[in-house]
Amino acid sequence: MGNKKLKNRWLMVVSAVSMHLSIGSVYAYSVMVKPVSEIFNVNGSVINWAFKLAILLLGFSAAFMGRWVEKVGPKKSGTVAGIFYGVGIIGSGLAIYLHSLPLFLFCYGVIGGIGLGIAYITPVSTLVKWFPDKRGLATGMAIMGFGFSALIFGPLMQILFEKVGVTYTFFILGVVYLAMILLAASYIERPPENYLPHGFNPGEGATLKKDLSNIDAKAALKTARFYYIWIMMFINITCGIALIAAASPMTQEKLGYTPLQAAALVGVIGVFNGLGRIMWSSLSDYLGRSNTFILFFSFQILAYYFLPQITIEIVFLVILFTVITMYGGGFATLPAFLGDLFGTKQLGAIHGMVLTSWALAGVAGPSIYDYVKETTGSLTITLQVFSAMFIIAWIISLLMKRSINKLKRSLNNA
Repeated sequence: MGNKKLKNRWLMVVSAVSMHLSIGSVYAYSVMVKPVSEIFNVNGSVINWAFKLAILLLGFSAAFMGRWVEKVGPKKSGTVAGIFYGVGIIGSGLAIYLHSLPLFLFCYGVIGGIGLGIAYITPVSTLVKWFPDKRGLATGMAIMGFGFSALIFGPLMQILFEKVGVTYTFFILGVVYLAMILLAASYIERPPENYLPHGFNPGEGATLKKDLSNIDAKAALKTARFYYIWIMMFINITCGIALIAAASPMTQEKLGYTPLQAAALVGVIGVFNGLGRIMWSSLSDYLGRSNTFILFFSFQILAYYFLPQITIEIVFLVILFTVITMYGGGFATLPAFLGDLFGTKQLGAIHGMVLTSWALAGVAGPSIYDYVKETTGSLTITLQVFSAMFIIAWIISLLMKRSINKLKRSLNNA
């Protein structure tokens, strides 16, 4: 074992990005709503249930399968994830061919959703172990793949729908995703115990911050810090998803955009969602994770409060895009933050448990947005409700910082 040649950690990043690019195609779901709803002859909102189910199962399969992912290692879990996701997409094509809506919801939402959850956490916890010196950068690159995926697969779906029809599009994409994930899973593996990158010596000027603890998932659940980060993520995602949903109608209402211009804007949002993932997670290596989240919430309290009152296009767009980078940035900074707080012993399992916040926020964000908007009829009031939610997140992020400082002091005195 000692002579075994170490694999290249940057190729681990490529494998992780490949896995996340495949599953991130779920973000291009809106492209398929119209053609699929026409085939089943139902309203688009019915077809949207497959997406909601997929995100719900992403969160819960990540939580329940997290310990298993840690136990069997990334090669096995990645292979299983690829099979689930690939079969889910191919099965969705079969469901369209057979004109079976329940089968479509089951294949895309349930089978695909389970694949999503396992594939999401598999490469991330592995990368944190390969990059003790650049945690934020490494996880940011992988999760950036998830954010950027829609930009590649959205247009590709559109082209395939026109060229080969809806059924065969699902068959082709299912095979493509399956191949990409299985190929990535065949390379990815954990580094040896206590691995440090070549030429990186924490004693010589290079700093390797010590993790605050190195505990398993069960012990993490007993700390206040776990619940702080869960609430912070839940609020960041709930408000972010709501703003993405509001972006098109809001720019039409406030800036006088045509529906076509507003649709193009949604594509640009995808770019900033992806860029924010790499930018903020890399910055968090220098700013500190808790400071990064405090900054997110401070900015967004003001942004959500004032955004509906801004009619100057450039100011409006700069604020909107900055908020979107923070939405993506939260996802990408999370695994590195969890590594700092709880160590890498069962990082995949802990990451999975925190992702239940995403599963619930995926339902809560659009629901709160729709309810407040319909009740008040005002976009301004709707976004102010989300601004108030950020005040709660901001207070929690300060409590988190206090808790971390207290723990650091007790470790230094020990």
